[in-house]
Amino acid sequence: MRILLLAHAFNGLTQRLWCALGERGHELSLELDIGDEVTREAVALFAPDLVIAPYLRRALPEDVWRRVPCLVVHPGPPGDRGPAALDWAILERRACWGVTVLQADGQFDAGPVHASATFPMREASKASLYRDEVATSAVRAVLEAVARLETRQPPPAAGPAPAPGVGWRGVLAKRDRAVDWARHGTDEVLRRLRSGDSAPGVLDSILGIPAFLYDAHAGPRLERARPGEWICRSPGALLRATVDGSVWIGHARRDEAGAFKLPVPLACPESAALAELSSQPVAVRSSVPDPIAYREEGAVGFLRFAFYNGAMSTGDCRGLAAALGAAAARPTRVLVLEGGREFWSNGIHLNVIEAAASPADESWRNIEAIDDVAEAIVRMSGKLTVAAVGGNAGAGGAFLALAADRVWVRPGVVLNLHYRNMGNLYGSELWTYTLPRRVGTGADALMRARQPLLGSQALARGLADAAFGSSFEEFSAEVASRAHAIASSADFERRLAERDARRAADERVRPLSAYRAAELAEMRRSFYGFDTSYHVARHRFVHKAPHSWTPRHLARHRGTAPG
Repeated sequence: MRILLLAHAFNGLTQRLWCALGERGHELSLELDIGDEVTREAVALFAPDLVIAPYLRRALPEDVWRRVPCLVVHPGPPGDRGPAALDWAILERRACWGVTVLQADGQFDAGPVHASATFPMREASKASLYRDEVATSAVRAVLEAVARLETRQPPPAAGPAPAPGVGWRGVLAKRDRAVDWARHGTDEVLRRLRSGDSAPGVLDSILGIPAFLYDAHAGPRLERARPGEWICRSPGALLRATVDGSVWIGHARRDEAGAFKLPVPLACPESAALAELSSQPVAVRSSVPDPIAYREEGAVGFLRFAFYNGAMSTGDCRGLAAALGAAAARPTRVLVLEGGREFWSNGIHLNVIEAAASPADESWRNIEAIDDVAEAIVRMSGKLTVAAVGGNAGAGGAFLALAADRVWVRPGVVLNLHYRNMGNLYGSELWTYTLPRRVGTGADALMRARQPLLGSQALARGLADAAFGSSFEEFSAEVASRAHAIASSADFERRLAERDARRAADERVRPLSAYRAAELAEMRRSFYGFDTSYHVARHRFVHKAPHSWTPRHLARHRGTAPG
């Protein structure tokens, strides 16, 4: 079928559908929802058999859904209606939720249901649920609906029964998820903050400064603390008392024009007046949420680095490089690089860079720091490394995974192995060494295409060594099993020797330092040269500037941009 995807943004769900539908042989094009006239023009140019809207913030034009069948993906079960479905589900403590694929008509989220899927709710932020359970269920339901339309089957006559207690609910007012610090316990505070993460956040204040709060984690019970009192600061979060405990807040956005989300110490430098972590009891010091964590199971080490939204600042990269150094010194045979659940990594931290006094200088520091991480992985001796990519990965984060000896992925994760969308960045993270090792002469074409890949597609192209696991939990268990099998295998020493021999041979042909220097020379031009494309693209990305056009490599009905 000829399928036009219409979306507010080319987000993770839209990318998964783009890949999954393309994998099944459908002819695809995409138009960003810029305006009704642009949508009408896209439909006229592409003449689709079907329009799928996986992520919209407003209704489709009536003349479009009357002309072409249009399927809307709603992140709620049958019978649920409204633009804040998942927000309400979290606030209402729903044990089970779902996704519905329905046909657009004159009513909002009320057309004929073509397919649906359900999933158990997890204690997590809205963004985490959306990127995992919602996206997985949406792909399953959309593929079912498209298969039905391909064979000209109408939607089920009766349709699924509405879920109990659902119906129309509008956008949450700020008061609907506001925190009453004098009344709400830790669980309720977390629930409200998670319902707004990653957008729009919960409007509150930090030391009297109006700000939206994000990235909340449970803290310990506190002695003699007033509910709502800000207790102390760690390098990456602030602790605030609740009625029955406390919560750590990791990110914030000031409620003022031009502000954007940042780690709390950067968003509110006034928090430096709070007590330092070192002055607090052990229970507080030991409760600080750390995105970097290491554990061992016999001969296998597991290094987790679950940075918020997958973004890695200069400080994050330096912390990860130090953790890699410590892990390298341990008497293990295999080191598993776990990343995070939502994102394995997305590379350098564009928001922190945007907030710096000199974004060019901070870009340079950040790329140098992440290159140190990549080099530490490539040069790891005495053990084999595994990148266990259980969450999405993009740009430098995706290439960081290729630095490992083995790459294992979940089939449904989305990998964006390119940089060019960020102002034609050349990229670093030693990709000019690691990518050709896997795809040979196809490296340049892959970079130019700027297309997302599912984990299963990465496996088919040689970018991954294995793809498995229908859920994150299943994937993690299988990763551990396979890692232990490698560590205990009779031929482990031979595998390690072969890896070391290949690395030594590569070094003789061209030193790793030469690859890094050449990449950084290109990056320096982007950061400091006369072409400001990177700085413009980063600024638009961080400030969430509205789209004014759809990139030509996605809007195929408008012609393909030159490579």
